[in-house]
Amino acid sequence: MQGWEGVCEFVAVAETDSFTAAARRLGISTAQVSRQVGALERRLDTKLLYRTTRKVSLTEEGTLYYRHCRQVLDGLDEAERALSSLKGTPQGLLKITAPVAYGEKYILPIVNDFMLNYPSVDINVELTNRQVNLIDAGIDLAIRIGKLADSTLMAKRISQRINFVCASPAYLKRFGEPHTLSELSQHNCLMGNYDYWRFIDQGRERQIKVAGTLQCNTGHGLRDAALKGLGLAQLPNYYISHDLETGALVPVLNSYQEPNEGVWALYPHNRHLSPKVRLMVDFLAAKLP
Repeated sequence: MQGWEGVCEFVAVAETDSFTAAARRLGISTAQVSRQVGALERRLDTKLLYRTTRKVSLTEEGTLYYRHCRQVLDGLDEAERALSSLKGTPQGLLKITAPVAYGEKYILPIVNDFMLNYPSVDINVELTNRQVNLIDAGIDLAIRIGKLADSTLMAKRISQRINFVCASPAYLKRFGEPHTLSELSQHNCLMGNYDYWRFIDQGRERQIKVAGTLQCNTGHGLRDAALKGLGLAQLPNYYISHDLETGALVPVLNSYQEPNEGVWALYPHNRHLSPKVRLMVDFLAAKLP
């Protein structure tokens, strides 16, 4: 088995260009990664990596060795997935990432239900609004919302998001209800990360610049401000669905509402045959509203 020692560590460094990132991916210390790669180079009597204080890169020999190692590891992954499929029982670790608010409200409860049904699967969930690189981070499945950037990832639409412009009845009674996009300039617009809102106007997508007394990078804060009558807010349905049902918030400018956005399950191409990934995607699609 000595021939395997250091191979996984070397491949992780080659794919992340970093000993630290490789250690994070593998769940071990940076020192251990460095030791294993160093031992591999000594055993092969070949320098595989150029190391500087700011960058790690492959030598010509390292590039050749990496290609063969990657093929071997991919084959091993396929073999394990084939055995898992044969058993018919998903098992092992499943790493998932999802946006914070959407993940807390929808994804985590469904993940917990999934674990009750499939106790042989261990799950690691990272909620973050960063666009995590699935390959570098070793993530099996990502939940993304809205338009997707072009990539080599597999994607399946599993639900949808609807954005509403809304305000409290008290605010609308005091300042009136806007009926056209031009009237937004007369209102206090509670902003998120951007100073514009998106609409559909006569079949065309438009970004309307807005301004107001509050800018906040959390939907919960904007929802609270809208409920307290501070202004208009444009928020996804998963923040305010209950408020709309009870009348605590009132939707406006409905005729300009942009089309529903997709909620997507993304996963690397080599994960699409994995029973645990396939079952989780189907489970989410069936359970999400």
